[in-house]
Amino acid sequence: MFLRREPVPFAFVSEADRFRSNVTPPPRERLGWTQLAARTLVGLTVVAGLAGSLLLGMPALQPSKAPEKSQQSEASQGR
Repeated sequence: MFLRREPVPFAFVSEADRFRSNVTPPPRERLGWTQLAARTLVGLTVVAGLAGSLLLGMPALQPSKAPEKSQQSEASQGR
C-alpha cells in the first residue's frame, strides 16, 4: 500500500529545495543614461511598429462591398 522511497543517485537534487545560502548576491547595478535611452527607444520602436501595422492592416480587414451588377458574359445577354 505504501511505497518505499528509493535512494536518489544525486542527493543534492532531492535536497535542493531545502538548501539556503548565507551569501547575499551583490546589489543590482543601476542603468546608465545610455542604457535607459536605448531600452526606451527599442520599446517605442516596437510599439510604433505594432501601431503602424494595425493602421495599415485595417483596410484589409474591412469587408468590401459586393458588386451591385452581377458578372455575366455578353453571350448570355443576347438570348
